[in-house]
Amino acid sequence: MEPAGRRDKSKPRDPASRQERARQKTAQNELKQRQRAEIYALNKVMTELEQQQFEAFCKQMQASNK
Repeated sequence: MEPAGRRDKSKPRDPASRQERARQKTAQNELKQRQRAEIYALNKVMTELEQQQFEAFCKQMQASNK
């Protein structure tokens, strides 16, 4: 009987599957980076739009108070 810590692993180490996992991880990281960049770009556009709408509102309020 073998000790519990000395059993051979039944999973063969396949370099092709290791490379595939590495490619998938790289693709996942690239997707996350691209999504983050898109979110930042959208946030910038929305902030600019909000500022424009606020300025238009302020002008409208000034015009109605005169």
